[in-house]
Order: sequence, then C-alpha cells, then structure tokens
Amino acid sequence: MSVPVFEEFEPAVDCGCAGCAHQRRDHALGMPVRAGGHPAAHGARRALVLVTAAGVVLGGGGPSAFARPPDARLPGTPADVTDMTSVADVASVVDRASRAESAEAVAPGPDTPQGGAGPLHGAPGPGPQPAPGATPTDSQITVQSLRKTTRTEIINRAKLWVRAQVPYSMEKYWTDGYRQDCSGYISMAWNLRANEWTGSLDRFGERIERTELQPGDILLFHNPADPTKGSHVTVFGGWTDYTHTSYIAYEQVKPRSRKQATPLAYWTHSDRYTAYRYKGIVSGGGGSGAGGGSSAAVAYPGTSKFGSGANNAHVTRLGKLLVQRGGKKYYSQGPGPRWGEADRRATQAFQRAQGWKGEEADGLSGPHTWRLLVNGQGRSIGGSSGSSGPSANAPGFPGRGYFRPGRSSAYVEKLGKQLVKRGYGKHYLSGPGPRWSEADRRNVEAFQRAQGWRGGAADGYPGPETWRRLFR
Repeated sequence: MSVPVFEEFEPAVDCGCAGCAHQRRDHALGMPVRAGGHPAAHGARRALVLVTAAGVVLGGGGPSAFARPPDARLPGTPADVTDMTSVADVASVVDRASRAESAEAVAPGPDTPQGGAGPLHGAPGPGPQPAPGATPTDSQITVQSLRKTTRTEIINRAKLWVRAQVPYSMEKYWTDGYRQDCSGYISMAWNLRANEWTGSLDRFGERIERTELQPGDILLFHNPADPTKGSHVTVFGGWTDYTHTSYIAYEQVKPRSRKQATPLAYWTHSDRYTAYRYKGIVSGGGGSGAGGGSSAAVAYPGTSKFGSGANNAHVTRLGKLLVQRGGKKYYSQGPGPRWGEADRRATQAFQRAQGWKGEEADGLSGPHTWRLLVNGQGRSIGGSSGSSGPSANAPGFPGRGYFRPGRSSAYVEKLGKQLVKRGYGKHYLSGPGPRWSEADRRNVEAFQRAQGWRGGAADGYPGPETWRRLFR
C-alpha cells in the first residue's frame, strides 16, 4: 500500500479532531526521562505507544488519524515493537523496556570502569612525574614526598568537578590533567602528582576505621578479580546526621560528577569498602571538624599506629601520656615503641575513667582518646580530672529554649565552660558567661562538626545529643 503523505501544521488549541488532539498530546508528553522529561509524561507516552500498536493490530493496519509510514516508530517505542503481531507481544516488549529503564534510573551501583596509573595529562605538576602506567613504590611514598593539603581544600576541589558537571570517562582528561573516572577524581581531590587507580590509592593513605571518618577521607573498594569493573572510590564529605548510617559522598560516576547522600559505605559491596586518610593532610582551613584548634603536631596518627604488631614513635608517645595521667602502674618497663599489653590496659583504664563502656573502652586509642591525652583533658586514671577534664556525669539537658539569642541563664555559662574544657572554646574573647552569644554558637558548631555532623545537625545550637556527648 502507498505511504500516506503528511503535512506539518500547528494544531489549533480549540480543535477537537483526532489529529489535532494527537499532535497536542505529542507536544505535552515532551522528552524522555533520561533527557530531562517528567516520568509521568514518559509513562503516558509509553501508554500511547501501546494503545496505538494495539489499534494497528486489531484494526488490520488500516489508515487512521494516527497513521505513520510502515518503517517508522513512534518516539520512545522499543526497536522490536515494529515486528509485533499481537497486542500481548506489544505489551510484553513495552513492559520489558519500562522495567529496564526504571532499573537504569534507580540502579545504585554505578558502572565505573577506570584507567590505570599514569601521569597528569597536559598539565604536569611540579616535581618528577612517573612514566605512563608506573606506580610509585611504598618507599617512594612518604609524608615528605606528598603535597600537603587541608580537609577544606580536598572538599573544595571535589566540589569543583561537581559544579562543572565533569562527564565520566576512563579515557578523557579534564583541564586540570586528571582522568575523568572515579580514581582520577580522588587523585584530583587529594592533589596527587599523577593519576592513580583503585589498586594504588591506598598507598597514599592511612587505613582508618569508619567511625573515624572525617571530610576529605575516602571510602575505597578495589576489586582485584576485575579491577576495571566493580571497583569504586568516593570522597567522604561528612555524616548526614548523628546516626552515622549515611554520609555525603562526592564521586565520579556515569554520567558525571555528583554529590549525594549515600548509605554507609555504599549502595553495593558495602562491606568491602575501606576507609583511608590521606598521608599528606595537615590541619587548618576549617571544615576538618577537628574543633578546638588542634595542630598538626598533635594530629591523630590513625588507628593503624596502635594495636597488635604496631611499632612506632606514636606508641611511645601514647604510653608517656598515659603514664602522666596515672597509667604508670601498668608499665613494668618503658613505655616504648612496640605495642604491648601494658599499652592496651593503660589505654583502657583511661577510657573507662571517662565513663566509656563497651567498644568505646576497647583499649585502642581512637581520635577522641588521643585528643584528650595530648590536650591534657578528660579524667585521669584513678578518678582525678585533667586540667580541662569534662564532668564524669552528664547533667540533664535543660531544653533548647535556653540557647537562643538574647537568652541569659546559668545553663549557657555551664555549656560554655564545658566547651572550653573539651577544647572547643577558641571563639571566646572573654568569658564564657551566662548570656548566649555568637561565640557560644560557633564553639558549639565546632563541637558538632567534630562529631561528623553537617547541615542542620551542626547549626551551633545544642540539642539533647550534643549536650549528652559534650558532658559525657
């Protein structure tokens, strides 16, 4: 049969004929979801495809107001619909296509193929560059050899690609010379001298526990069985709330860089992600959540420095600090650089002196234990308080209403003194006093950020959980 001739026309808004109505529907349905269209419109378009195909089958394919050339397909119709011979077949194909697209839209595990280690592309940084495909040896990766950076700088670099909507590619390079895949993104955020991959990034970081994560750290999954597929890595941007069950992830995935709330540690293979902290990180610049103005000289060295098999200067320092705080009785000799049972028992005694129980008093120094010791804070072993130790028993939270601009009460002063004791009083020029001030709010915010909280959870106004952690 001859192909119908079509004439382009603008449908009248008040015309009720089938052709004009159909044309207006086509305009209203708009683009597909993947191109930015609305899901409801996309679903309506698919329904129209089904109805039209069914009409052709049941009506014998005769001409109608919806007639189209035999070799043409309605927009959004799957390729295999053109050969359908029954309504059931049409429905089956449309249903399969709908399910596939829905799965694609919500699939949490991104496909992240990646390139190997190699130099920066077109924009080499200072210092010697590795040969293409070369990976520095462990002896070449030292704290002194790495570029120094702060947590704020790491997050700001991560945000640059998110704002620029850098497309994902394992073969292309962005203007800064870094490869546009997940490992190239981390190389950029950490300001490494070359493009690394998930099989080498761990050499530039210290392994830490997930509970110690702070903005600028990474969560890494390397799949040795198929390294270019399945492997992935994200930048940790901070906890979404006090439960620490999800976090803000900065990552490079298809189709482009993104920032979004993500369950810990990831949507898929969650148990296989490992947390790492960049070896070249230094304090300063805000955003670290460190609070209290801690310096690089007393920065927590990482969980890997303590525990069975550890042998380093940090163990010696920990032991000496514990001896100063009442732990001498646990050491028959030393302290020394090799971790021993005396270190574990002394650390556990100090933790229990703070009123901690269970995993919080496991005898291994975490960041909170370390900060209290190096700053002379907390209660010493045997019950005496350090120079700025917190109260052993937390008083009941009085209510949010006491901590608002213009309010004045003994609770505000109590809060301020506790902030100073815990090392979060750097914003006080005088006091603290009974009248709520911006300095109070900023100090509370620093403490909240040190817990890994962000957004409304770190607004500087104490709630029950902030109060409990501050006074525990």
